[in-house]
Amino acid sequence: MSEKQPVILIGGGGHCTAVLDVLERNNTFLVKGILDKKEKIDQHVLGYQIIAADEDIPAMMRLCPNYLITIGHTKDSSVRAGFYERVKQAGGQFVTLISPLSYVSRHAAIQEGTVVMHQAMVNAGATVGCNTIINSKALIEHHARIGDHCHMATGAIVNGGCQVGDHTLIGSGAVVRQGIYIAPHVVVGAGAVVVSDLDEPGTYIGIPARWIGAGR
Repeated sequence: MSEKQPVILIGGGGHCTAVLDVLERNNTFLVKGILDKKEKIDQHVLGYQIIAADEDIPAMMRLCPNYLITIGHTKDSSVRAGFYERVKQAGGQFVTLISPLSYVSRHAAIQEGTVVMHQAMVNAGATVGCNTIINSKALIEHHARIGDHCHMATGAIVNGGCQVGDHTLIGSGAVVRQGIYIAPHVVVGAGAVVVSDLDEPGTYIGIPARWIGAGR
C-alpha cells in the first residue's frame, strides 16, 4: 500500500466538511491540519484540528508543502484566488482531489487545486482549470473548458463545447446550452438556463438567463 500524501487545508467552514468527506473516501491524502482565523485555532472540523491561522502559510511550508483550498465560492472567487496566490508565493503546491464516487474520463484534464465532488461527472475531452470546484452531481460535458478559480455548483450542467471563463460561478441546477461562451467573472444564478453567449461580466438569472448587473 502506497504512503498517503500529506496535505493542509485552508478554510474550516461548511465547504471544508464536504471536502473532508471526499478526502476520507479518496484515501490518498493525510490531512495534517486546517488553517483558519486565529480565533479558531485548536477547534476541530469533523475531528480534524485547526492548527494555525491563515497568515501562518509561509511558516507552514516547513510542516507540509501541499495545500488544498477548502473555502467555498458563492458569488466572489477573490478569497479562494487570493489564497491560491499566497500559497504559490510561499513556495507551496496544490493537490488535485477527485472523489471515487465521481466519474472523470481518462480523456479529460483536471488541473491542480481542483476538487471534483461526489457524483460529479467530467466527460471526455473536457478540461478544468486550477483551484476550481466541480460540486456534487455537476456535469461537465465533452470538450467543455472550465477556467481557473471557478465553481460549478451542485447539479449544474455545462454542455458540450462550452467555454467558461476564469472566476465564474454556475449556480445550483443551472443549465448551459452546448457551445456557449461565458466571460470571466460571471455569476449564473441557481436554476438559470443559458441559451446564448454571456459576453459581459456580471450576474445573470432566469430562463433564459438575462444580465441584471455588474455587481457580484
